[in-house]
Amino acid sequence: MTTTLDTAPDSAPVDLEGNGQPLVDKTFRWILFLCLAVGIIFLAVLLAYVTIKGWPRLTPTLWENMPSIRRPERAGAQSAITGTLWVIAFTALFALPIGFLGAVYMEEYANPASRFTRFVEINIQNLAAVPSIVYGILGLAIFARALALGQTVITAGLTLALLVLPVIIVSTREALRAVPQNIRHGSLALGATLWQTTWRQTMPAAIPGMATGTILALSRAIGEAAPLLLLGAVSFISFNPTGPFSAYTTLPIQIFNWTKESREEFQILASATIVLLLVILLAMNAVAILIRNRTQKRW
Repeated sequence: MTTTLDTAPDSAPVDLEGNGQPLVDKTFRWILFLCLAVGIIFLAVLLAYVTIKGWPRLTPTLWENMPSIRRPERAGAQSAITGTLWVIAFTALFALPIGFLGAVYMEEYANPASRFTRFVEINIQNLAAVPSIVYGILGLAIFARALALGQTVITAGLTLALLVLPVIIVSTREALRAVPQNIRHGSLALGATLWQTTWRQTMPAAIPGMATGTILALSRAIGEAAPLLLLGAVSFISFNPTGPFSAYTTLPIQIFNWTKESREEFQILASATIVLLLVILLAMNAVAILIRNRTQKRW
């Protein structure tokens, strides 16, 4: 009787002093960790720089006073804050229903093998990579001029809605895919229609992913300046918008306007406004995390 000894195939070098993890995997892990550390360090340095520089102007006058060219020591960003809230509100009003319903149709109703579905999917993926300046050109040609909406809040909201729509659709589709098929099958087996199943079972279970994608999309919109500059957003305005057809300015545009000034007071004011914009973004992300944690389910 002969015994055959199986020989193990050649494998990657093993770190014998560690836990037996291949040396290549461990090295790659440390490279990824180093790249992450470099990004965090640069972000921390940037945040520390703008915070220290803008600290003298982080006072209530920053959000209580209107912008001023002659008196930067008393200038504020109230009109920019209000304009940002108006624009983001209309962006969400237009983008969220279309994005959610489009994702539901593509994921739950559309035939994945049809040419139309493949055509729409390819275009959604391509639109997500289009530079924001192109959306500004589109908004200027269609909304501002063809539809005669002018340089108003609603024009900015429609343009930014087109900008973030692919992000909302893709994130919502991924959230819907994460819902187990057993939930759909169980609901349909009990006699519910496809719409009832989607509305009462699938979408509530996908809320954490949908909320995360929504906040990411709106966070991108709130920091955009290039498309709004093409739309003719007023860089200096001393009143708050009163409706969808009012003139407006936003925080990124106000920051851009102040950084062009040569006086040191405007540079300090721009740094303080950057910190204020970051605080608004962090607040939005905190709301998304709260919604996700309260609605998240373990399957």
